[in-house]
Amino acid sequence: MDNRYRRDHGMAYFSDESVMAEQMETKKLIREYNQVMPFEPEKGMECLNKTGMVHGKSVYFEPPFHCEYGSHITLGENFYANTGCIMLDVGKITIGKNVLFGPNVAIYTAGHPIHPDSRNSGYEYGIPVTIGDNVWIGGSCVILPGVKIGNNAVIGAGSVVTKDIPDNVCAAGNPCKVIREITEEDRPYYYKKQRFDDEVWKKINE
Repeated sequence: MDNRYRRDHGMAYFSDESVMAEQMETKKLIREYNQVMPFEPEKGMECLNKTGMVHGKSVYFEPPFHCEYGSHITLGENFYANTGCIMLDVGKITIGKNVLFGPNVAIYTAGHPIHPDSRNSGYEYGIPVTIGDNVWIGGSCVILPGVKIGNNAVIGAGSVVTKDIPDNVCAAGNPCKVIREITEEDRPYYYKKQRFDDEVWKKINE
């Protein structure tokens, strides 16, 4: 088995010349994306498409953005990532629709062995990360390999997500833990106990 096959099947792999060549092509495209966005969106989207990234309508990364391959990323429609997003997509990253990232969100599918002898061999791995629909990830969050975040979840700023997060909850902390469930009682509020005014509330309910 070659190292690209091993990498793409969740096995230990070594970053040989063929692996690095793939990364170099993507780095060129992402560098161009960061240079032309947001002023030349057609060119920017062309760069993302050339990486092999799969995405729905209305997808945007505020520059600078970084990924390893692009082809290991699948995004649903209405995705927005604020500045400084990092996706180490050695493993597959799958993100649903209507997802928001604050600044400096990092998804790490890549990792290295714990034992120093194994780590010094140069072998590494990538384990997939999955994020559901209607999720908001606060600024400066880190999501570690193998994590699944459920639909409608909110992850508080600065969290380090080490384990799965279920649907319909607010979670935060290092390590990230569930704080409470999201309910219908939350719907009329835009920030803590500040309610939407009548004009906005009418539009939300149209």
